[in-house]
Amino acid sequence: MKYLFTVVLAVVVTATFGKGLTVDVEKSTAKWTGKKVTGEHFGNVSIKSGNLELNDGKIMGGEFVLDMNSITNIDLEGEWADKLIGHLKSDDFFGVDKYPLATLKIVESGAFVNGEAEINGHLTIKGITEPISFTVKKQDGGFSSTLVVDRTKYGAKFRSGKFFQDLGDKLIYDDFTVEVNLVTL
Repeated sequence: MKYLFTVVLAVVVTATFGKGLTVDVEKSTAKWTGKKVTGEHFGNVSIKSGNLELNDGKIMGGEFVLDMNSITNIDLEGEWADKLIGHLKSDDFFGVDKYPLATLKIVESGAFVNGEAEINGHLTIKGITEPISFTVKKQDGGFSSTLVVDRTKYGAKFRSGKFFQDLGDKLIYDDFTVEVNLVTL
């Protein structure tokens, strides 16, 4: 009888309050890719912290913090990689001296259908918050998603075709992607 009461209580608490999941920042990854007319560059950025709130098969909320000082490049080496990272950290792009963190707050989610759910949230980069929508996939031990971000919404206008003309092969596309694989505890 005592066991049955414990099981029922656990079910009621989980159904009422949902399940909080913490992101394992050591095992989780965030890979960025930026494209330009003549190619692309990619690297990683560290997830500083993250959590999700689940209830009735839906993601009810969550918050993720990226350490923008941790941006790396993995397609270049040496001086060229250092120059790219320095430029990405500058005010032309992410201004990490003034804005060392980027955050994503989940505000609503659809139910999971075939392991996928639509998410709406608020993304903050360089102190500017904009709405963002994306699809998340449930997988063993966590979740994955690819976010498409328009950098110009966050003040990163360097070599954008929206703001500068006649860039030719110097044009950098406005959208960049962040492929996220979250491992939860």
